[in-house]
Amino acid sequence: MTATPDNPINVLITGAAGQAGVALVAAAPPWAAVSAVTRRELDITDADAVTAHVRDVAPAVIINAAAYTDVEGAESDRDGAFAVNAQGADNVARAAAATGARLVHFSTDYVFAGDSASPLAPDHPVQPINVYGASKLDGERRVQQLGDAALIVRTSWLYHASGHNFVKTMLRLMNERDTLSVVADQVGAPTSADTLAHMIWTAVDRELSGVHHWQDAGVASWYDFAVAIDEIGRQKGLVSTPTAIAPVSTAEFPSKVARPAYSVLDTSSTHAALDLPYTHWRTALEATLESLANANS
Repeated sequence: MTATPDNPINVLITGAAGQAGVALVAAAPPWAAVSAVTRRELDITDADAVTAHVRDVAPAVIINAAAYTDVEGAESDRDGAFAVNAQGADNVARAAAATGARLVHFSTDYVFAGDSASPLAPDHPVQPINVYGASKLDGERRVQQLGDAALIVRTSWLYHASGHNFVKTMLRLMNERDTLSVVADQVGAPTSADTLAHMIWTAVDRELSGVHHWQDAGVASWYDFAVAIDEIGRQKGLVSTPTAIAPVSTAEFPSKVARPAYSVLDTSSTHAALDLPYTHWRTALEATLESLANANS
């Protein structure tokens, strides 16, 4: 890429109020002139609004971080999930194609059934088992139909110091309750939005395209994740009350949503393409909890 701080490229980020959006804006390199819009400022389900905004901003790159991410809500709001994750993705992709902008689009580990026993490569067969996963897969396919220049990044178990996520929910509950039960038979890898943002900006700089996977290194169950949040949270002064955390099975934790039992993503091709180091999820979690502790002090 020929962009420099003296000659930056225009980058449009949708969904700027979400976890990925906030992290992307914070990590923007000096060669990127960022225009970041929230859902209130640009609703990607409005095709005309998307077309007009992209035409006005004239970005060289669009990073579509806008998404319907309420997994449980999607089960009862299928139309809403597909409107954002499928039709919205289609609207952004069409606007990008019409103006010649390169597109970066986010997807999820939930496009997989979760019945594998080894890390899932980008070409592993997809078979979503819930509405959220189906809507994201539809979005992927719509983006791919408009050409092979787009970059689709599947990620998993995303969290950040901002927004609503598992980490912040656990911290709150750990300070309110004596005991917690957390599912131990769903396995994946927690991913910091900060490490994801670093990967995305590197991918934009290298003009990476195709379908790629990204998550922090290592493997964890939700129970393992919760235990680590408790351990590191205590060290950082974010957890003050003793909490006993019990591992439970998915069957013991009633939910109207089927979730993949195994969603560890194979990120080796992404690391090779971008020459990025592996960051273990516990290391990334510690950095996020340090940020929260500093914000509270």
